[in-house]
Amino acid sequence: MKAMILAAGRGERMRPLTDHTPKPLLPVAGMPLIAWQIHKLVRAGISEIVINVSHLGAMIETALGDGAQYGARLAYSHEGEALGTAGGIAYALPLLSGEPFLVVNADVFSEFDYARLVATAASPSHAGILAHLVLVDNPAHHPAGDFCLSQQLIAAEGGPRLTFSGIGLYHPALFAAIDRGAKFPLAALLRGPIAEGKVSGEHYPGRWFDVGTPERLAALERQLSQ
Repeated sequence: MKAMILAAGRGERMRPLTDHTPKPLLPVAGMPLIAWQIHKLVRAGISEIVINVSHLGAMIETALGDGAQYGARLAYSHEGEALGTAGGIAYALPLLSGEPFLVVNADVFSEFDYARLVATAASPSHAGILAHLVLVDNPAHHPAGDFCLSQQLIAAEGGPRLTFSGIGLYHPALFAAIDRGAKFPLAALLRGPIAEGKVSGEHYPGRWFDVGTPERLAALERQLSQ
């Protein structure tokens, strides 16, 4: 299985830290955010990783190189302007295999075991599923949540809402209708498949951080330093 790390965002909420440093390279506990993701993926047996870049993307490539220092093989998808989550994934498809692949935001930190998604992709029950989303308890900054989870299927309504973690497993067919280079948000792309029962999910109750602001970055630093 291959993986993709989403690293093309501007990081507006993280300014001024991101004025001169791309958010994925901001350090926490002595290591860039994106390096934590690479290490976790490699530990899960996923060494072929695509990273999309836009804002200050050359700095990310210089810092990470070809990935050999992490035991990974990195490829880069260059977006002149950030294309949104679904648009960025669609643009990177030529670098990904025709099989389901894992996608994670560069600016989340969690103890979720990515090997779980490798097993999910190989499970017969995953046949016909276009996406599998990892959901977490709603954080204080997003109390309304994003999706409901009903018998391992994602639903727009019908139960308590949970927050999308930024970690997911996707089939390339999900992105087939997006023109390469077009901007497209993931939530809009998922509406149809969710209604058709083609999006599954799971609830992860463990430690998870959306490192979206300087305050949350500092809070994570404090936790990891304890």
